[in-house]
Amino acid sequence: MAKRNTYFQDEVIKKKFDIRQFGRVLRYMKPYVGYFVLVGVLMLASAGLAMITPLLLKEIINNVVETEDYKLLAFVVASMATIAFLEICVNFVHQRIMGIVGHKIICDVRKEIFYKLQELPFDYFDSKPNGKIVVRVTDYVNDLANFFSNYVLNLLSYLVKLIIVTFFMLGLSPALTGIVFMIVIPMMICIFTLRYFIRKEFAKLRAKNSNRSAFVVETIMGEKIVKSYNRTESSEKTYAEIHDACVKQWLRIFRRNELNTPIVETFWNLGTVCLYGVALSLILGGSQNVNAGLVVAFTSYMTQFSGPLTMIAILIQQLAQVSSNLEQVFDTIDYPVEIANEEDCETLENVKGKVDFNDVTFAYEEDANVLEHFDLHVRPGETIALVGPTGAGKTTVINMLTRFYDVKEGSVCIDGKDVRKVTLESLRKEVGVLMQEPFIFKGTILENIRYGRPDATDEECIAAAKMIYADGFIQRLKDGYQHKLEERGAGLSAGEKQLLSFARIILKNPSVVILDEATSSIDTETEALIQKALAKILKGKTSFMVAHRLSTIRSADRILYISNKGIAEQGSHDELMALKGLYYALN
Repeated sequence: MAKRNTYFQDEVIKKKFDIRQFGRVLRYMKPYVGYFVLVGVLMLASAGLAMITPLLLKEIINNVVETEDYKLLAFVVASMATIAFLEICVNFVHQRIMGIVGHKIICDVRKEIFYKLQELPFDYFDSKPNGKIVVRVTDYVNDLANFFSNYVLNLLSYLVKLIIVTFFMLGLSPALTGIVFMIVIPMMICIFTLRYFIRKEFAKLRAKNSNRSAFVVETIMGEKIVKSYNRTESSEKTYAEIHDACVKQWLRIFRRNELNTPIVETFWNLGTVCLYGVALSLILGGSQNVNAGLVVAFTSYMTQFSGPLTMIAILIQQLAQVSSNLEQVFDTIDYPVEIANEEDCETLENVKGKVDFNDVTFAYEEDANVLEHFDLHVRPGETIALVGPTGAGKTTVINMLTRFYDVKEGSVCIDGKDVRKVTLESLRKEVGVLMQEPFIFKGTILENIRYGRPDATDEECIAAAKMIYADGFIQRLKDGYQHKLEERGAGLSAGEKQLLSFARIILKNPSVVILDEATSSIDTETEALIQKALAKILKGKTSFMVAHRLSTIRSADRILYISNKGIAEQGSHDELMALKGLYYALN
């Protein structure tokens, strides 16, 4: 298991702009290449239309003003209005198409990353706070939506527009075009330098925002604990520190970003003065190629030239920011799925329940073994109880049986078949786990019970609830089995949630049953009823019970005391009590 990152630790910031990230993005664009071609044509049309208006202005100044030809004026004005209307329509169409295509692509990305989350091993989730995972799936993917909807073709559009404007300016006056480039080139050097430093700050801001989201999610999940321990002020103080770090980082970006306008305006005004000065000197020098109309048209083209350059600088910064986020998105998509079906794996079926741990060694972190050379052989139908100090490896034993984690050395077998050589679907169908903390989904009581077997009928779900004595509290609810539960089962007691989990696993009817502190949230009276039900439910099934409440395991066929990376003691309750060792000390 990787070292856990927390809400006060920044995620690793990639130092360099990685163009390869965008190469990977192209595969998401491939199915929609026709749309991109269409939008490209529309953008070319829009850029071409934008070039005509300055020429019409030149015509008005050079011909209409001097000749007072109002028919020509009306024609030119009508032409300008028509071009403006066409340009608006073309821009609207291509932006709408890109908006639709962009969100279709992002839908594909969202599906891929969510589907990958369903496959990822538990060590991925153990190494990151929930908030940081949520940010990757939501905020970072939203940035990708903007990338597809706006950045890609806008960047191409501005580049095309620069080329077209340059040709038009050269056609009007190479001398004035040279003045524009003399001003624009140093301006862009300043802007790109500024954007480079801003991009580095954005990567840091992303890490700070991720920390804040992680802390917010953690606090929401533990809100009852926060309030019951009077830690609201402490939480507020911690949040203020994390939030202030975000604000300070944002202000650094804001202060740098504010320099953009003064830089552009300084060079723009300098360029305008130089343009007019050179034009005036050419006119006074008797040049026949330079006149008032040409200067006005050229000024308009200069605006159309400097505008895209500035936007390109901004887009490159945004693309760099997206690249930083893409790193985290692709980190999730590329994370190795070590717990997966191997080639030629077989289906686990007709399970009798023989379980063998053969010389198993396991560690969550390197050089910190939890179990070493662990051997355990369980007969079909045998009930095994696991006790021992916290962190000794009790839950680890059952995690390897279900393949939540894989052994580092040795093997775990069911009916002689290595669990790594059978399909995950069949393994988890035959091995049922009841966790200490039950999870209830938003939906009806029936839907939550049916989660254990989606094809079960209402009658089968109700029968499972009755078998575990959950029917009593369910009937007291407003709508009985159709009662709608809120997220995480809000409104139910911890014991009632656990009873629903019991009903869920009864309905699933696995061949091997694992109860991980499953009765810890249930009162003594209800536990007595459950023990009675379990006697029938577990009859003939191999079962493992992890428990601190020793009254629940006295009837187990074998009790294992897990300590010092293995089995310290084992035997029945009476045998271990007579031994007067570690187990005896627990009673």
